[in-house]
Amino acid sequence: MVKFISIKEAMKKGKGKVAVRGWVYRERGSNKMKFIVLRDYSDIIQCVLKREDFDKQWDEIDGLKIESSVELEGEIKEDKRAPTGYEISVDKFRLVHLAEDFPLNQDSTEEALGDYRHLALRSRKMVAMLKIRSTVFGAIHDFYRGKGFYEFQSPTILSAAGESGSSVFEVKYFDKKAYLAQTWQLHAETAIFALEKIYCLAPSFRAEKSNTARHLTEYWHAEMEVAWSTFEMLQDYAEDLMKHIVKKVLENNLGELEILERDLKTLKTTVKKKFPKMTYTEALKLLKEKAGMKITWGKDLRTIEEDKLSEMFDTPIIITHYPKQVKAFYMKESPDTIDKPEKEKTVLGFDVIGPEGYGELFGASQREEDIEVIKQNLIKEGENLKNYEFYFDSRRYGSIPHGGFGMGVERVITWICGFSDIKDSIPFYRKMRRLKP
Repeated sequence: MVKFISIKEAMKKGKGKVAVRGWVYRERGSNKMKFIVLRDYSDIIQCVLKREDFDKQWDEIDGLKIESSVELEGEIKEDKRAPTGYEISVDKFRLVHLAEDFPLNQDSTEEALGDYRHLALRSRKMVAMLKIRSTVFGAIHDFYRGKGFYEFQSPTILSAAGESGSSVFEVKYFDKKAYLAQTWQLHAETAIFALEKIYCLAPSFRAEKSNTARHLTEYWHAEMEVAWSTFEMLQDYAEDLMKHIVKKVLENNLGELEILERDLKTLKTTVKKKFPKMTYTEALKLLKEKAGMKITWGKDLRTIEEDKLSEMFDTPIIITHYPKQVKAFYMKESPDTIDKPEKEKTVLGFDVIGPEGYGELFGASQREEDIEVIKQNLIKEGENLKNYEFYFDSRRYGSIPHGGFGMGVERVITWICGFSDIKDSIPFYRKMRRLKP
């Protein structure tokens, strides 16, 4: 039996006899010689086949199409002219499957790339992203387990919305109305009384009628909830998690970042430097002084303001103490604004804003402990209190200080990879106008 090795292993060997297999990434040649760029999961390599060595198989070789699967044996050697610096002189060839005409090429439209996403995943860009994505997911698990957190799962089908009712997917649940989870948070808050430190990595769903480069209707949500937290503790967890993820990508995926032509400066700086922190009020002052943008206090920061702030720093930034009126019902009021009018109140919540114009990556808060305050907040949002009885029980039986945050995994991957659209950070994306494949 021939022992096949990966292309990367073959290039590491550098010389001698090798056997590789994969798919035709590119092909060109003449009636006398064929150049095949072969790809597998690990890399690509140029392979040369001479007609004089394959006279009986030449029609088969000459008829190869993009994405045909083949097995090759031959001598590998260094060749700086080749795409990845090595070349295989092939002496044995076997066609595994002759592909049909491939429907994608370098001139394919965004619509075609979306329709054939299942095939577009084979591109070098998407393979690089998938490897980085795998590192990111592994880093998240590593981080939390290393900090003594337990992985905890919650339902995807809910009886009540966890965030704004206007951006929730409604589904029929037998004879009842139900919703797809926007967050695990409400169930997670009940579980900290059992495990104290928990995290989850799972899909979330947002029915936002937005077709921007920053929104997905289904995305992966890395969430955590911790008992006995302080506001400062949550900020430390967020910064440490971000640094850990980027550090792991820099350790494991330099080759993929090179394929994506990603400038590493900001990533390296993120690992080394302390993240700047400022309050919402200080952020408005900075926008006015440095960018000439006058924002009315009380309005949530839009993409344009977040982008302008992120341009002022070379790492992610943490913005705290947002106005209560623009934040969710479960966020704890800031102690220093409790006696102020409702429109002047702030919450112990913060966002982590990505550098280079990548917007919000995390949303976090200390959770409100007072059951009556939570009820009043829900009433103001027009919610039916009966749907939250299980949640209220977490405040009836041993309520404690606690908090947590959620990180949009695809937003972080988009920034790390330097993509312009979040759809490129997930294998199969779902947007308002994209439901398949």
